[in-house]
Amino acid sequence: MIDSIVFDLGAVLIDWSPEYLYRDLIPDDRERAYFLSEICNHEWNIQQDAGRPWSEAVDELTGKYPGYSREIEAYWQEWPRMLGGPISGTVEILEDLAQNYDYRLLALTNWSAETWHFAEERFAFLNRFEGILVSGEEKLKKPDPAIYQRLFSRFNLSAGSALFIDDNPDNVRAAETLGMKGIRFRDPDQLRADLKASGLLK
Repeated sequence: MIDSIVFDLGAVLIDWSPEYLYRDLIPDDRERAYFLSEICNHEWNIQQDAGRPWSEAVDELTGKYPGYSREIEAYWQEWPRMLGGPISGTVEILEDLAQNYDYRLLALTNWSAETWHFAEERFAFLNRFEGILVSGEEKLKKPDPAIYQRLFSRFNLSAGSALFIDDNPDNVRAAETLGMKGIRFRDPDQLRADLKASGLLK
């Protein structure tokens, strides 16, 4: 029986994309694709989500790619421009769960500790959560099983009574391996349908 629902945040409740910033900084589509896939790419960014300081990350890349130093520095200095806003359909589901049901609501997010405050300041719906575990603050990241175990211990959570929602299939699989029920998020309509099919929403 599910008594707790754990949400991912980025691409589930919060729209975030480097494209929002770099469409202005690198107008050429081909060059921008190169920059975001080969220089400031996911593998580089996720290390900040795991706790690496932004100053160290920027210094590493500007040393390798001095011709892109301005664009690399912007990833940190202008980071809030990558926030696109709330994903309204999912926020409506969260509000429905908070107002009309008795589930414990928690969040587990891969997010840099140094940029987390931007989200806290901007998105009032984050107050709906009993607690939020931020990877950069823990120096662990999904899908490492250790961060899920940290979630369980921090909030006295039983894996077997918890549902985990994330857009990344690797993160969902990791949660399921530890005994949680998982839903891979694709869009708010699909999430609502899956929650209804599971008997968690009317």
